[in-house]
Amino acid sequence: MSATTLPEGGNAELRALLRQVDKGRHRKDRLMKGLIYGAFVLAMLPLVSVSWTVLVNGIERFDAYFLTHSMRGVYGGMDAGGIYHAIIGTLEITLFATLISVPIGLLTAVYLVEYGRGALARSVTFFVDVMTGIPSIVAGLFAYALFAVILGPGIRMGVVGSVALSVLMIPVVVRSCEEMLRLVPNELREAALALGVPRWLVVIKVVLRTSIAGIGTGITLAIARIIGETAPLLITVGVIDSINFNLFEGRMMTLPVYVYRQYSQGLVPCTPGDLACIPTINYDRAWAAALTLILIVMLLNLIGRLITRFFAPKNLG
Repeated sequence: MSATTLPEGGNAELRALLRQVDKGRHRKDRLMKGLIYGAFVLAMLPLVSVSWTVLVNGIERFDAYFLTHSMRGVYGGMDAGGIYHAIIGTLEITLFATLISVPIGLLTAVYLVEYGRGALARSVTFFVDVMTGIPSIVAGLFAYALFAVILGPGIRMGVVGSVALSVLMIPVVVRSCEEMLRLVPNELREAALALGVPRWLVVIKVVLRTSIAGIGTGITLAIARIIGETAPLLITVGVIDSINFNLFEGRMMTLPVYVYRQYSQGLVPCTPGDLACIPTINYDRAWAAALTLILIVMLLNLIGRLITRFFAPKNLG
């Protein structure tokens, strides 16, 4: 009851008390709205600042030439060079890491939710939690050491980088898929089992179909988690200025490593009067490559949303 709903003949003191209560509620409501909007603005400031900085610094060199040429034969302050080789390396290494991680992560999540009981399930959950927190450099060292034992020291290949990234990606896929599978109502499972459907078919036809939207989102987030990693790729893939399409032979360049390498080289010492030399060319390339990486991540998120929209079940009944 509020002061506006109290009958006219009611006690005046009670009406005044209710007015004070209403005013207090409105003040608290406005205060909480202000805090929520303030928190939203505070959270958006770093995102907008980073995006605007990368856009302003990278848009000048971001063009078709930059996207379709490599760094082969480019040196000093030449107004040349691009990131085509780095784009190819990033896409191939990330795609192969995804092909490794998604089946392993999804099957592990299905086991934990549908079949996992006892000490084995607890052990798997524990190790997944541990893997979630390992530094990326450790994943790179693990992949390098593994392939060095098999193929010899000094090995640098795209597939080694994919294995390193998969070590980082698998626990993210497991955790996200596990949470999505747990959101599927047990009534759907029980209804299918009551009809005599085998358990494995219930998982495929009911559980996975119902949670496909969330699984797709989780996989997209896992890809975004690894596509910007630099340290493990420096160890496992190395650096190259030429185009290499073969994951299983030779070094490959990736966008994060390209950004790191260009920015770390700093200003180019140009001879006075040399108009063909651009002192800030390395910084310009680094910002443009960072802008390209952000656009690729945005495109992957868009593709993930489209997949979940078209393949998600329209109703669960």
